[in-house]
Amino acid sequence: MSSNTLSYTPFSSKLTGSLNQITKMIEDNAKTIDLIQEVALELTQSIGTLHTLTVQYAGVANGVLDILLPILRGIPLIPKNVMDMLVNLEKITQQIIDSQENTRKTIHDVQSGLSTGDVSKLQNHADQLQGLTKTLKDILPK
Repeated sequence: MSSNTLSYTPFSSKLTGSLNQITKMIEDNAKTIDLIQEVALELTQSIGTLHTLTVQYAGVANGVLDILLPILRGIPLIPKNVMDMLVNLEKITQQIIDSQENTRKTIHDVQSGLSTGDVSKLQNHADQLQGLTKTLKDILPK
């Protein structure tokens, strides 16, 4: 350094101050952050249970329709709109059944990431959750 020493604020002081502010903000909001995590865990548990129930009843409905549709197609008295509705119902139940493994895995992985605090696991599944939501919306009747 020269004899004309410049006055400056060291970067390390700025960084330390910023880190201290971030730490304080996390500490101040720890209860809220933990509550959000707990709610997210409960939501994934609820969604998992709802998924299991949906797949179970979709399987039952699909099995009944697999038996009924061939019989009903042979009865000319069944109105076309009723047959169309039953065919559409069979298609929806099959879509639910076909997507069950991917849905189950996504729910399990998100729940695992939430319960272990593994943020990278959650980040990896954000796209999968969006895809899952799109798949479910596509199954819903318009």
